[in-house]
Amino acid sequence: MPVQQRAGWHALAVTAGVMTSNASGYLLTVVAARLLAPFAFGELSALLAVLLVGTVPAMGMATAVALRVAAHPGEPRGPSTGLGIAVAVGMTALAAVAMPLVAHALHVTDVGALVWLTVSVAPLTVNGLWLGLLQGRQRFARYGALVAGEAAGRVGGALTGLAVTGTSGGAMAGVATGVAVSTCVGWVVCGRPVPARFRAARLAEAAHAAQALLAVVVLVNLDLVLARHVLPAVSGQYAVGAVLAKIAYWLPHAVAVLVLPRLTGAGRKKAMTAGLAVCAALSGTVVLAAALFGPGLLALVGGRSYVDSGLSLWPFAVNGAFLALAHILLFARIADGDRRATLLTWLAVAVETGLVLGWLNDSPGQVVGAAAITTGALVAAGALVELRGRRRKSSRGLDGPASRWTHGRKAQVQPVRGPSGRTPSENLDPPIPTKDFRRRPPRHGRTT
Repeated sequence: MPVQQRAGWHALAVTAGVMTSNASGYLLTVVAARLLAPFAFGELSALLAVLLVGTVPAMGMATAVALRVAAHPGEPRGPSTGLGIAVAVGMTALAAVAMPLVAHALHVTDVGALVWLTVSVAPLTVNGLWLGLLQGRQRFARYGALVAGEAAGRVGGALTGLAVTGTSGGAMAGVATGVAVSTCVGWVVCGRPVPARFRAARLAEAAHAAQALLAVVVLVNLDLVLARHVLPAVSGQYAVGAVLAKIAYWLPHAVAVLVLPRLTGAGRKKAMTAGLAVCAALSGTVVLAAALFGPGLLALVGGRSYVDSGLSLWPFAVNGAFLALAHILLFARIADGDRRATLLTWLAVAVETGLVLGWLNDSPGQVVGAAAITTGALVAAGALVELRGRRRKSSRGLDGPASRWTHGRKAQVQPVRGPSGRTPSENLDPPIPTKDFRRRPPRHGRTT
């Protein structure tokens, strides 16, 4: 299969998996809102939001393992598998400790729902391990299928639990069962790897990737939370506009998945340039559609009651486009082993919070404007850091990224061999022997 055709097939497979996952989550929300009483639906929504936060370690696991496998394709899978199981056990213990606090903060009365939520954390984390193994080996068709399968198991289990019990606890039991089944399927798809010992430094790699991606998750949802705080009367309008931001952010998500394994090799520059260009083009279509068909999209997303609100949708799409670009640039810094650069994302969180709480809080346009300004500045800063990193490696004469994933190793340059299989130096005539003028012992006992 030609390279371009194979890349298009990979992008289609990943996009289909991600879209299936997002659509299934929307389906669960719609069905649960109709089957549960308002209080129970609010309880289930809060628990699912906590579970979303619990997937951040799985995202960090997937990123760290994918980079490791891409940089060391011949390395056994046992250490990575052991790392994933260790992190899953640790996250389960942490979730068990945190559940009483979650119950108090969210006013959850169903103890069974909390227990099943805790049980769900481990298989979700291990699923991140399987996705990282597939992504690092560039098995994107299996990657997309596993993403879709995990979502189908999670949402299908939740819907089954709702149909049988009609409670949030039953829904969470179904979630735990569904993700456990998808974890077993992922183990088979990845070749049934056996856990093995791993170095402690691998935990630091996964933790760094997780905290960096946590910053992205916070930044993606921050403007919606801030709008709810400063503009409670019109937060519904802002939520409708935020749907366009999510579309512009998630539409090119497959690009980030495809680019990540290529950030550890000699083709890093080409992969980055192509990834950013494709990402900008895809998100740009959402921005253009929002600018041209704003009222129609408002009616499509929120209903006819939002058409007369006068809300401009294109700033939301611009914010989502900047977030998508910032995500790819953050992947590049993680792959390059730059721990300080990820602080830029946390700085963006602080800046956006300060802008909205301090000044830009009189209208939805001002809030989304603050978000777009912040994310745009983050993209510019990330691009500047990436360019500086390239120049530094070029001045050192490195062929690939000198990071903790590749340990700064250069590609092994093989000598050019001719038709005879010998190098040019081997094709030279053998040296002409010269006379040895060293003194030799006299023959027949004569002396000189």
